Amino acid sequence: MMETKVITAHVPISLAEKVDNLANRLERSKAWVMKQALAAWVEQEEERHRLTLEAIADVDENNVIDHQSVQAWAESLSSDTPLPTPR
Repeated sequence: MMETKVITAHVPISLAEKVDNLANRLERSKAWVMKQALAAWVEQEEERHRLTLEAIADVDENNVIDHQSVQAWAESLSSDTPLPTPR
């Protein structure tokens, strides 16, 4: 069995009621709903952090597209002859 640790948090009543309703609808415990939600949020934040570090590395390596090229491309999308995607 996996070791666990209790974490407590004060949440707005409206959010707590939504968790209660969701747990009832899913026929799961509130703890299960909270564990699922927290795991999904942590995974999302880890991915956001990874992508941020990747973007910073691209900037540091000057692997970027200048604003004018992106702006020209975006403006061309509504024309009959859109520009190729800037690279």
